[in-house]
Amino acid sequence: MSSNKRLQVLNSHISGSGVDQNPSPMSSEKDAALAAVPSDSPTIFDKIINKEIPANIVYEDDKVLAFRDVAPQAPTHILLIPKVRDGLTGLSKAEERHCEILGRLLYTAKVVAKQEGLEEGFRIVINDGPNGCQSVYHIHVHLLGGRQMNWPPG
Repeated sequence: MSSNKRLQVLNSHISGSGVDQNPSPMSSEKDAALAAVPSDSPTIFDKIINKEIPANIVYEDDKVLAFRDVAPQAPTHILLIPKVRDGLTGLSKAEERHCEILGRLLYTAKVVAKQEGLEEGFRIVINDGPNGCQSVYHIHVHLLGGRQMNWPPG
């Protein structure tokens, strides 16, 4: 994929608009994931943490930030991220030193789910790597709810 095309795909993922006029959400996410490259450069999530990019923040403490996804896949779709990446670009990169923040992300997902009124249930998703459809290399937890989830998830 050309560098220009990769930037278009990533920008579409960030802005929520598609590269093509009518791409399916799954296709644009897959394209963004295939175009994404792990890097030490700041991610869009780092820019949200630093308040360089606005986000609809629903929860924040000293370790975790939670905000609404710009391209929701359910009535409630919230991303939870650690405020410090610390090499944790994806779950497959986790080391024992990351156990505390991984637990904190999951516990915070439960707190946010309650805050969002998801008493009937919710789904937690962590995408990892290109085949897992990961498009931002800063570990993040998707909290999905507000509708009946299906199985298998896809």
